[in-house]
Amino acid sequence: MKRLLYACGILISGFCFSQESAPKVKAAFFDGVAVAGYVDHGAFINFTGPNINVTWRNTKFILGMLPSLRIKEDKSEGTKNNLITPNLGAGLTFVYKKIALQIPVYYNTKTSTQNGSWKMGIGLGYSLK
Repeated sequence: MKRLLYACGILISGFCFSQESAPKVKAAFFDGVAVAGYVDHGAFINFTGPNINVTWRNTKFILGMLPSLRIKEDKSEGTKNNLITPNLGAGLTFVYKKIALQIPVYYNTKTSTQNGSWKMGIGLGYSLK
């Protein structure tokens, strides 16, 4: 009986501490995740840029920079910004198998009527790798 318990303990510890189940942390320049979403009454399209990620089985958590195109109509009087502007955001991306969920933050600069502030959004995407 003791041998059976000992063998089961070794087998369970082998599964719990095997190389496959241990989370892997690494830095990457590009992860191949394309995301589209909503932020501050507009839309964005981005790819994950330089980041630090943790991979565990079929799941990946990515914390990094988000080179983006923001799409937002400027409703102010007089001179206006373009509809599409390049922007750099930061955020957390969660990838399960090939589907990505992202929570980005983008900075809106100060204007004559508003202070500068960070705006949080949400996006859904696909992992190309």
